[in-house]
This record gives sequence, structure tokens and C-alpha cells, in this order.
Amino acid sequence: MNVAFDAQKDTHVYIEPNPRLREGQPSSVLIEPALESVLSQSMFRVDVIAELHRCGTWYEDEPRYHCGLFHLVGSGQCRVESKVLEGAMTLEAGDLLVLPHGHAHSLRSPEHDGREAGEITSLICGELKFSGSSNHPLNHALPSCFIVRSKEAGETFQQLSSMMVSVVNSGMSGRQVLLNKLADALFTLAVCDYARRAEDRRGLFAALGDTRICKVLQAVHEAPGHAWTMQNLAATACMSRSAFAERFTQLMKIPPMQYVTQWRVTLAEQWLRDRQQSVAAIAQQLGYSSEAAFRRLFKRVSGVSPGRIRAECDEDDSHDTQPPTPAPITPHLLIN
Repeated sequence: MNVAFDAQKDTHVYIEPNPRLREGQPSSVLIEPALESVLSQSMFRVDVIAELHRCGTWYEDEPRYHCGLFHLVGSGQCRVESKVLEGAMTLEAGDLLVLPHGHAHSLRSPEHDGREAGEITSLICGELKFSGSSNHPLNHALPSCFIVRSKEAGETFQQLSSMMVSVVNSGMSGRQVLLNKLADALFTLAVCDYARRAEDRRGLFAALGDTRICKVLQAVHEAPGHAWTMQNLAATACMSRSAFAERFTQLMKIPPMQYVTQWRVTLAEQWLRDRQQSVAAIAQQLGYSSEAAFRRLFKRVSGVSPGRIRAECDEDDSHDTQPPTPAPITPHLLIN
């Protein structure tokens, strides 16, 4: 019996073997439980903010942006250039460009290669926002830029990207809500694709490749309120304390106990924003002896008090009633 942990609901999901899977394939298509738990608590928001349609010769030059960005090529081709890329790259229909930290980049029409003069390039552009602390392990693990090629991605990724293009072209009611939900799922698949394919992994993705450290991460994610110590963390990894501390710090770029604290604060930020629990209840769930001790630690790590987090929620709710943020994409040259 396969059981997957759902960190958001604090429950376990029962997964029966799928008879349609070929013999030899894993019975569960879930990603590693440690990554699954991080994604479920990642507190990122994905919003589609622009739909562009270009033909002829065109050029977009975008400076550093305040949050992450993505561009999905709906049709046609385009060239992308950025200091975080080794060189100019061509994107085909269905390809996804992700800039998790909003680095400056430019998009332009492809080189003349005999394409039909009237061919249109369409782009679906969006924002990626990590709410709360910038110490989230996924935020640190993602590179400055990565590309998911449609031809190399799985069938699910191709279907989702095609659905987004279909929604854009349909003009149906509720299209913005649908696009945002589809984009959220597409970004999750993109992260999983990167974790599987990347050769130069860092942080969380590097740790997932080490079975002993991955086991510790899963344990911490599943039971953040446990009385974790260096001794029981090392025992979970079946390593000596010194060897475990060295290996964990080497991969995660942070000492084990500091990671436990930061993970607890990451969860606390989300629970504070959900408003379903009092500060005292959150402190108890995360293993702190008193609300006062939790408040002091939370402010030391995140830089703000729990009360400020809840005040920010009120501000965010009021902003949601305002018009959406203008797209960061601004045309500099367009020749039709």
C-alpha cells in the first residue's frame, strides 16, 4: 500500500496501485515525498498577467523585475537572451521559460529562417510570487533561469500548456481564473521537471539526491513540531552527528537545526495567513513551549511579528479588490 503525506491537510493519502502502469514502472507517480511536502507548503502564487501576439520583427527588453516571471510560448517561435543564460536560445511552441528571481532578459522575433512572413508568435506571461520569508528552501534551490522544452516534457505538461493556449483563444467567461489555476499546476510540473533533469543541482534539489538527507527532510516536513535535536536527526539519517551535520550543511547550505527553525517559521507564516488557528495554537503545533517564546523566535527569523503577518493579510485582501498589476512586458519595437 502506498501512502503519501499531505502536509497542508496533515493527513495521509491512500494510493492504490494503478493497473494501467506498465510493468516495472513505479506504482506511484508522486514525486519524492520531501519535495511533495515543500511544494504543498511553498506559498507561491502564480498569476497570468499578459497575453502577447506578435508578428514580423519585434523586440522586448525587460529589466530586473520585483518577482519571478514566466513566459509560455503558445505559437510560433521567439529568441530569449539574458545574462543568466549561456547564450541566446530559441523557444518553440509549448516551451516554458521560467525566471524565478525576475532577472533581466529580452525576447525578440527569431532569426530569419524561411518562416512564413505572416506567422504569429503568441506568449502567455505571468508572475511567480513567494509570499512571506525569502528563506523558503524552494526559493533558494531554483536557478536564475530554466527552460522546460515541450518536446522533452511529459504528456501532462503538454496537455496543460495546450489547455492554457485553448483558454486564451476561447475568450470564455472565467478565463483569468482558469489561466491562473492552470499556470499554478504548470509551474509545479516545471519544478518537478527541473528537479528530475537538472545536472547542476543545489540546495533542496541536491539534498533530494542523497537518500539519507532526503529521509531527514521528509521527517522534518512531516513532523515539524517534533522535538528535533542533532542527535535524533543524525539517527534518522543513520549517520554520526558530525558526518550528518557536515553533509547536510554541504548540500542545503544551512546547518540542520537552523533549517528546522526556518521550516517551522515558513509553516507558521502560512498558518498565520490562513487565519484558522490562533498564534498560541500554532506555537504549540510547532513544538514551542510558550506563545511568547514562539513570537520572539518568529520575529528574529522572519524580521516581522506574527501580528504583522496577519495585518499584511488584511492589506492583501484589500488589494485583491483593486485592478490587477500591469504587465511588465512593454514593446520597444514592433514591425508588422
